[in-house]
Amino acid sequence: MDQMTFKHDTVLSDVHMHRPNTHHLMTRLNSAGQPGYALLFKCIHVEQTTQMTKYCLTEHTMATPLEDVGKQVWRGALLLADFILSEKDTFSGATVLELGAGTGLTSIVMATTAKTVYCTDVGEDLLRLCHRNVFLNQHMTKPADADLEFSWTEEEVADLYDNAAFIIATDVCYDDDLTDGLFRTLKTVYHCFFLNSSRDIRFTTFSSKCSTTISSSKCKAVSHKIHWLLWLLRKAPLSPTFYSYKPF
Repeated sequence: MDQMTFKHDTVLSDVHMHRPNTHHLMTRLNSAGQPGYALLFKCIHVEQTTQMTKYCLTEHTMATPLEDVGKQVWRGALLLADFILSEKDTFSGATVLELGAGTGLTSIVMATTAKTVYCTDVGEDLLRLCHRNVFLNQHMTKPADADLEFSWTEEEVADLYDNAAFIIATDVCYDDDLTDGLFRTLKTVYHCFFLNSSRDIRFTTFSSKCSTTISSSKCKAVSHKIHWLLWLLRKAPLSPTFYSYKPF
């Protein structure tokens, strides 16, 4: 495939990179800017018939500047959604906070099993898009307080502290310092739980993103973090049930 570039540092999620006619699609994006698309994901349990199939309709933007990548659907969201569906008993009846929810895909999937889901992000345009996707997927779960704004007040944070059992996030680390801070926190949390054998702990995967404008030496700098997390995953193995996601 010929090398393709975008104007104004435009980036495109790799969810779409290996689909048919990708070259023509990306060529159109160069001249058309940032058109909006709707992506229909079919979630099929390998042990279920197609009669049990559910669909998640997600409106999103195909290509954006780096500062607007939350308007796209990324593979990390699909991976986390797959994990949620395969561990429904784990999240059943729980209160869950998602940070950097983007299009809202993962929060929507989580809402099919959790009792309460706080779907959070920043930016009026992005929040409107997320709200739209929640509305489009009321066939999966109808939100009780769809118009209730979460403002991170002291009372709301205190309520989260008392009730939230899980904090989830996907494709939210682009800054080296923040990524280092995340891994330091994970190590601290892991060792605390490891010393208390009565507590259960689960980790999922980490994907490092490196812009092509960053030198290769900086990209290699995160490799030790990935090796550490792979070691951690072997210590706390996951056994998800497999689902398939098919964009239409």
